[in-house]
Amino acid sequence: MNVIELQQLRFRWKGQSQDTLNIPELIVQQGEHAFLRGPSGSGKTTLLNLLAGILLPVEGDIKLLEQSTLKMNTKQRDCFRADHIGIIFQQFNLLPYLSMLDNVALPCHFSARRKQHAGAIQESAEQLLEHLKLDQKLRQRPVTELSVGQQQRVAVARALIGKPEIIIADEPTSALDSDARNDFIRLLFREAEAQGSTILFVSHDPHIAPHFPRIIELPEVNQA
Repeated sequence: MNVIELQQLRFRWKGQSQDTLNIPELIVQQGEHAFLRGPSGSGKTTLLNLLAGILLPVEGDIKLLEQSTLKMNTKQRDCFRADHIGIIFQQFNLLPYLSMLDNVALPCHFSARRKQHAGAIQESAEQLLEHLKLDQKLRQRPVTELSVGQQQRVAVARALIGKPEIIIADEPTSALDSDARNDFIRLLFREAEAQGSTILFVSHDPHIAPHFPRIIELPEVNQA
């Protein structure tokens, strides 16, 4: 199954005469771990926002899980994103006043589907944190007391809980050294494979590419 399918996608910012993105076709299949590479300013984050339904193209179609998100209204796109997409942000976007466990469980409060797939939410969150090697003693602490590496793993657990089919990672390793970065990618792969999630990992870091079976060079697929 094609998990991500873009056809004749064009996007330009309001007031601009030239396209930022012009992608005739891009397909990512179920279970793939794809690395989307491009220099800063090449449109990587813009593309992720299009996939998440935050931005809309001026032309073309976006199909996720074989459903056209452009045929959905704003509320439907928001619900689709909550149900089917786990996002790991560059700055993690954890809620500072919540504990590690409560941050991980958060998507299940916005998505009945992910809540159902998680089962016992607390138990599912605990299991993910254990798999990601986060000490049990830390789990009730506010995330502001955690190291950058620990916060990153909490962000991964939050993205994975409830078994979303698509995991989007936007430059999530930029604050890590090489050993921590490699450990993080191995953990992400292991957990995504365990639940059958497809990964689209975005970065300009060339050292990450060898970990991925598929590399998508944005400047090559983008004709803008």
